[in-house]
Amino acid sequence: MALLKAVPGVLLTPRRFFRTGILPGEQAPGLLFAMGVVLVSETLRLSLVRDPLPVFDGSSVLSAVLWLSIVVLFVTPAALHLLAALQTVLLIPVANDRAGVSETVQVLAYSSAPCLLAGIPIPALRVFVGVYATVLLVLGLSEIHDISFERSLLVGSLPAALAFGYGFRAFDALTTLLARWYII
Repeated sequence: MALLKAVPGVLLTPRRFFRTGILPGEQAPGLLFAMGVVLVSETLRLSLVRDPLPVFDGSSVLSAVLWLSIVVLFVTPAALHLLAALQTVLLIPVANDRAGVSETVQVLAYSSAPCLLAGIPIPALRVFVGVYATVLLVLGLSEIHDISFERSLLVGSLPAALAFGYGFRAFDALTTLLARWYII
């Protein structure tokens, strides 16, 4: 239930959520939250996109279960922790009195809340959730690590691009939109 309550908290009052909802020394709540976001997002994508992945052993249901298991149980934890390590390294020169790695893991995880809808195949929506998640990450880094918004934007841009741009496919959606408008 606490994880479900986190969604409106981070989406509607992010600064307060990051001040009060991040637990020092705890990575599990953030990891479970990120896994839930990926599960919902990928389930939506598998349900709404035509031929979203190759069929394994002639069974689309088996293929979907296998895909969800791999992405949620293996890829999400690995990606979250690699991004948190990268984020921590990027914070070193700009945050003298930064919070711990576990808090960074949680900020990255909870920032992904808008990405619950990233599996819906509407490019404008996917771009919006990617931008919204990036803003949440920047706000969270600012609050948790006690740095300015500008500094958190600087150090949060690369992890945001990797997580929300590539991971949740916001860049692909942006490319689709730009192609529709004949810009690229």
